[in-house]
Formats: sequence, structure tokens, C-alpha cells
Amino acid sequence: MYDAQLQAVADQLAAAERNSHLPDCGAVVAILDDLRRLLFPVCFGREGDAISLLSQIESRLIQQIAAVLPPDNRAEELVRAFLLRLPAVQRTLLEDAEALFDGDPAARSREEVILAYPGLYAVFVYRVAHELHLLGIPLLPRILSEHAHSQTGIDIHPGAVIGPRFFIDHGTGVVIGETAVIGAGVKLYQGVTLGALSPRAGRESISGKRHPTVENGVTIYSGATILGGDTVIGEGAVVGGNAFVTRSVPAGVRTPTREPEPTDPT
Repeated sequence: MYDAQLQAVADQLAAAERNSHLPDCGAVVAILDDLRRLLFPVCFGREGDAISLLSQIESRLIQQIAAVLPPDNRAEELVRAFLLRLPAVQRTLLEDAEALFDGDPAARSREEVILAYPGLYAVFVYRVAHELHLLGIPLLPRILSEHAHSQTGIDIHPGAVIGPRFFIDHGTGVVIGETAVIGAGVKLYQGVTLGALSPRAGRESISGKRHPTVENGVTIYSGATILGGDTVIGEGAVVGGNAFVTRSVPAGVRTPTREPEPTDPT
């Protein structure tokens, strides 16, 4: 009787997802590893490996995308469109790596940035996930972004729009929301949030663009929180550490940092 009861429970639990369209999360992350080898061949790949890697990625990605789409899916067409975007993704990632190397005196080489910096890894995963997001592929982009989040502490929604030469230093605690727009040459430090105002009346009370716009050449120091879809940080502005910003900042302006009051030397 005991075994029969357990079997009935197991059958009910299994039936709950029997008809669901779900990918294999482990397989999706394995594809990401292959993409890393493909896009950074000097650090992770092998000479002459590109065509075999592309073929392997194509077949495995078709399988995972087919799992999340209806039976009349266009998995092969979508995967081919994604693969055709990879040279442009690679160029942007190399610009990101260059920005990290240029912006961090502690970096000893570009290879060190690619091999060891969590900020670049998170941006790599974001740029892959963003392309899948643009193609309208469900689930896979979020699986990738949450994998990067778990590995680095950096949470970038695949729907965010981020320009080239994107610099995340240290990175732990960085959060970038779905409708954030970030220009070229932007620098973020650890603990920065580009978030949305709380939808106190429910999710339908805030629609459209919910997250800030950060224009070209902005620097945002550690612990800063910037909220709201109407908030624009103007080109070349600097947001100080621990600042709390819900209104736009004009171009070139430096926001105050929360600093302790100076002590009287006497």
C-alpha cells in the first residue's frame, strides 16, 4: 500500500509538466559554453574549430528552441538568423573587453579580462541572450541571464538595450532591468541598480518603459540606484556612489555622493 501511494504521488507530480514545452537547462548552458569558445577563440577555442562548433551549436540550439515553440515552429530559421548575427556580437564583445582593459589599471592584459572578469562574462551572456530575445524566443534568454546572475552576481535582463564598450567593474549586485537603455562607453561599478519604481497598484499600473535611460559616456559609481522609465542620465554625466536618483540628470552633471560630514580638526 505504501509503495502504491508513493507511485500515485509520483504519477501526479510528473503529469503536471507532461504537456509543457520546456527546454533542457543543462543543454542550454552547454550551448553557451560552446558559444564562448566560438566568440573568444584565442582564449577558449582551438584552431580550425569554428565550423564544427557552429554545426554543433546549430543542431543543439534547434532542438532546444523547438522544445519551447509550438509544433509549427520555425526553429531552424530562427537559429540560422541567430548564427548570422554572431560576427557582429563578437565585434561588440571585443569592444567591451577593450573598454574593461582600458578602464581598469589592475588588468594586466586583454586576455585576463576575457578569461577572468565576471563583468565581461555577464555582458557576454547578456549579448547572446539579447539576440535570442530579439528573435522572440521564449525562456532561453532568461535561462541564460539567470545562469550569468548565479555565476557573477550581475543581473541583466535580456530585453535591456546596451551599447558597445560597456564596462562593469567588480559587478556584484548590479541589476539592469528589462526596459533599460544604455548608450556607448558607459561604466558601472558594483551594486548599481537601473530599476523600476514599485508597481504598488499591481503589474498593470506601470506599463511601457519602466527603467532608466543612460546616455553615452556616463559613469555610475558603486551602490547608486536609478529608478523609473522617465529618468534619463544625460551624456557624460557622473552619478556618485550610493546616490538615489528618480529624476533626470542633465548631460555632463555630477550628482552628489553621500559622504560623511567633515570633522572639525580642532
